[in-house]
Amino acid sequence: MRPSGRQPNDMRPVTLETGVNLHAEGSCLVSFGNTKVLCTASYEGRVPQWMRNTGKGWVTAEYGMLPRATGERMKREAASGKQGGRTLEIQRLIGRSLRAVTDLSALGECQITVDCDVIQADGGTRTAAITGGFVALHKCIQWMETRQLVSTRRVIKDHVAAVSCGIFNGTPVTDLDYNEDSAADTDANFVITGSGGLVELQGTAEGAPFSEAEFLTLLSMAREATTMLVQRQKEALGV
Repeated sequence: MRPSGRQPNDMRPVTLETGVNLHAEGSCLVSFGNTKVLCTASYEGRVPQWMRNTGKGWVTAEYGMLPRATGERMKREAASGKQGGRTLEIQRLIGRSLRAVTDLSALGECQITVDCDVIQADGGTRTAAITGGFVALHKCIQWMETRQLVSTRRVIKDHVAAVSCGIFNGTPVTDLDYNEDSAADTDANFVITGSGGLVELQGTAEGAPFSEAEFLTLLSMAREATTMLVQRQKEALGV
């Protein structure tokens, strides 16, 4: 039995609320149960210097956790003068995931920065950030299209969503919360496109190694979950 009482393949309640930031060109508040991440996408009319005159745009991401996102207050990373290794790893993952479904040539020479700020953490913050970050990015592209800067259909090649799956108490489960994640035998994150393409897989055995059959079970569960998440994205975007 899972601590939450969920069945093995049940996700937590998922919500994707758009238009939550007055100023950002695209925004989404995503909730996977008690995990809540505010995602904003900001348009910049230029690319980084290293990309100038390439005819391509750039999509990048930044990730952070607010001081009371967890049970005890954390110091802001800005106070220490540098980002931690976990933060850098996650924001690079988010950026790679979003670029995988973006035609940078069709975007033109501009940059979109997707900021993912964890308001409340209860496991799965990176997967929630990717899922909500895509919605914020899509809304930003739509904003650009209304100004005749791009065509959304040309820039956005596919949807992308992410979910965690793992082995908890010997049972494969979907969408681990903190209680499960902290005690899981195996923890894995799957980033999958709407058409079923695999963008990134991150799997770790916390104790005994997991088998190929167990991995394929987790992958199957992740595909089922991301199919549902993509449908939720479409509903939130009205597409």
